[in-house]
Formats: sequence, C-alpha cells, structure tokens
Amino acid sequence: MNTVCIIGANRGIGLALVRAYAQRGDNVLAVCRKSAPELESLDVEVITDVNVVDNDAVSSLQQRLQKRNIDLLVHNAGILLRDTWAEQDEASIRLQFEVNTLGPLRTVRALKDNLKSGAKVAVITSRMGSIEDNTSGGYYGYRISKAGVNMVVKCLSIDLQPEGIAVGVFHPGYVKTDMTGNRGDVSTEACAQNLVQRFDDLSLETTGAFFHAKGEPLPW
Repeated sequence: MNTVCIIGANRGIGLALVRAYAQRGDNVLAVCRKSAPELESLDVEVITDVNVVDNDAVSSLQQRLQKRNIDLLVHNAGILLRDTWAEQDEASIRLQFEVNTLGPLRTVRALKDNLKSGAKVAVITSRMGSIEDNTSGGYYGYRISKAGVNMVVKCLSIDLQPEGIAVGVFHPGYVKTDMTGNRGDVSTEACAQNLVQRFDDLSLETTGAFFHAKGEPLPW
C-alpha cells in the first residue's frame, strides 16, 4: 500500500484522484483549504486549512504529517482568472503566480523530508503554459503562472534526481470542472484514470518531462 498525498483534493480533478487511489487501496492524504461532503464520504484522511499561498499553512502541513513517508505527492491546487490584452489586472496575475507557480514549490520544499528515495512528485499544469503551443494569446496570468511552474518542475527534477525522487508535470486535458464552467471533452473520472497511469509510469528515466494525461509528450 502506497501513501498518496493530494494537494487540492476537495473537488474536480483532485477529488477524482482521491477516489481513484482510495478505490485502488492506497493510503490517501487529502489536503485542501476546506473539505466538502463528497470528500468526507470517502475513506481517506482529510487535512484542511492548507492554503498553498500561505507559508505558515504549508509549514503546518509538514508538522502535522511529522515523519510519515509519502510515496506520491500530487500538487493539483490551482486557479484560473481570465484576462485579455485589453483587460489586465496585475493583482490577479500575482495571485495566479502565487498559487500556480510558487504553491507547488512551497509544498515540495515543506514536505521534502517526507519524500524518500523512490518517491514521486506530480504537478498538474496546463498546456496553456507551453510557449511553443501558444497560438491564441490572452490569459496572461494563467499562462505565465503555468509556464513558471513548468520551469519549477524542471529544476526540481534535476535537484531531486540524486536523491532518487522523480518529478513530472502533467496537462490533464480539457476537463469538465468548475474551472472550465463544466465544459470539456473528458470527465474528471476519466481524467483521473489517465493521470494515475501517467504517475505510475513516472520514473527517474522520465523525470523532468511534460506529458498530456493521455501519454503524449508536450512541447515546452
């Protein structure tokens, strides 16, 4: 039985991942700011009051976990605030950077001692953070923050490889969630199954790579 810690676990893709790992029989630590009835109904350990923009809250997560080993750390927490070239708000751009880019870095740094050789770190990003794939512009804050977290993951993959820890970044697809207004071409359940397979495949041989949930390598 593996211990899987999922950050951003109370809805959408995070909740679907909690279900998938719980059904598989893994020990799941479901971390979020606030819980939800759907999450509470599952046979998992729910850890609340963790806001990834708050250094003290992230540090408290490590204190609550103490020396428990984590086999797979999944950072799913993220936000999307829409903007255009004509309408931009620097505060919203900064907030997305705090959540989407610095949030995963804070989490991994805080939980580093819980990750032993053989552990894995998976960060949910978006292909909207791909510079090569950007053909439509807009979404400045979201694109910047996701391009930033892609670089965070690449750096982590290099720095943690000598310790036997593999790190990957994954685009979930166009998923029907609150973030997309429940529009999309894949359900959260199907997305979670795809991501579980990708996380299973993550290794020191593939560390630092950028993959679609369906398995396709994506351009930076």
